[in-house]
Amino acid sequence: MPSIFSRIINGEIPAWKVAESEHFLAFLDVNPLAKGHTLIVPKVETDYFFDLSDEEISGIMLFSKKVASALRSTLPCLRIGMSVIGLEVPHAHVHLVPLNSMGDINFSNSRLNFSAEEMEAIAASIRSAYDKL
Repeated sequence: MPSIFSRIINGEIPAWKVAESEHFLAFLDVNPLAKGHTLIVPKVETDYFFDLSDEEISGIMLFSKKVASALRSTLPCLRIGMSVIGLEVPHAHVHLVPLNSMGDINFSNSRLNFSAEEMEAIAASIRSAYDKL
């Protein structure tokens, strides 16, 4: 059975996409820790991040770097934090979280809620910044 991320990649489940390449997709987390919390996934479903090939790992990092630049130019924050956990969905992925303090990337924190309109506006602003890079 395909992961929820594969279903998003295949267009079966909607997502607020912020960037896409031939091999990777970036979209807003539906249960964000911070405004702009973005997930980066490889389009090929691989459960464990470190089972990705060297080429895939370097590719996802370079793609994440560009998305992080777009996030940082769009959202007020000190840094963009990155986390690879891999327990919640059986599909390798990277979390990019806008940070103003260390506590902002604590996955035990309560999640934020934004309306669909707010999520689309956030995604559109990140997409616009990404396209200019």
